[in-house]
Amino acid sequence: MGYGYGYGPGWGMMGGWGGYGFGLLHMAFWVLVLIAIILGIVWLVRSVAGGQAAPPRRSVGLDVLEERYARGEIKREEYLEKRKDILG
Repeated sequence: MGYGYGYGPGWGMMGGWGGYGFGLLHMAFWVLVLIAIILGIVWLVRSVAGGQAAPPRRSVGLDVLEERYARGEIKREEYLEKRKDILG
């Protein structure tokens, strides 16, 4: 009846499943599950936020041109001509 020190059914820690090997496999499984959950949350957040596109950036040159026109450094005709060049 007495099984001693590693002999017989149910011997050792984890019932004889090889100790560390099964433990590492079990831990790796849960790490993969956790990674899958995190990736799923990231995908969900990006898909929900993806519908809101950022407005296109204005040209820095256009900002400078508008400032010069507002200060009176250039005339209306020159402003319109350069604005047309910048916008294409």
